[in-house]
Amino acid sequence: MFIDAAGLDFKELNEKIRTTEGDVKLGGCMGQRFIAAGMGERRLEIDGIPGNALGAYLNGAVICVNGNAQDAVGDTMNDGEIYVHGNIGDAAGYAMRGGNIFVQGNAGYRAGIHMKAYKQKHPALVIGGCAGSFLGEYQAGGTIVVLGLGAGKRKIVGNYPCTGMHGGRMYLRGKCEGIRFPSQVTTHIADDEERAEIEKLVKSFCDAFGFDAGEIMDSPFTAVLPDTKNPFKQMYVAN
Repeated sequence: MFIDAAGLDFKELNEKIRTTEGDVKLGGCMGQRFIAAGMGERRLEIDGIPGNALGAYLNGAVICVNGNAQDAVGDTMNDGEIYVHGNIGDAAGYAMRGGNIFVQGNAGYRAGIHMKAYKQKHPALVIGGCAGSFLGEYQAGGTIVVLGLGAGKRKIVGNYPCTGMHGGRMYLRGKCEGIRFPSQVTTHIADDEERAEIEKLVKSFCDAFGFDAGEIMDSPFTAVLPDTKNPFKQMYVAN
């Protein structure tokens, strides 16, 4: 069913979505918040720009955004998939404990903050472009992948990545020379087993956005893992 979001406030729009059966396509979305919050096994396609907390507490739905999205995409999501054919704002995947988020473009600050795994759930956040500062802050589980497509000479992550990281793993495309990591993590070039995990996510990313998985994988990846012996030795203090 098609819903024209133009002129609707976020409460009206979300009520229409909740009371509509089956899959939904939104047109004219203009920053309405909390779209599809807690939504289960349905598909939602969005034209326009959804507001903060798109797919918060998502519980199995598939969301496709044909453009950019704002802050806190997938906040505390439990299951499902979110595809953003553009850029996203800050704090994407905040505290997510399940499901997948795929972003074609760039992410703002604090992507993957407090990401965690829960029992059999292992969330993943894949960013096609670059990520801002504090990527993976306090990460406790799950997987973050940053591909740096179109980055040129720009570093694919901003300042202070992995601050407070104590679980999960992060994969950054390239050797990441010049990126300063905190002392509570270790880095190495991804091995064959790790590359197999990366390739699975990269293929899903490429299927969604039309990239060449072989070309993307024809590059080393830097694996970043927490040093569980000393997870909080250095937090925000640069020595």
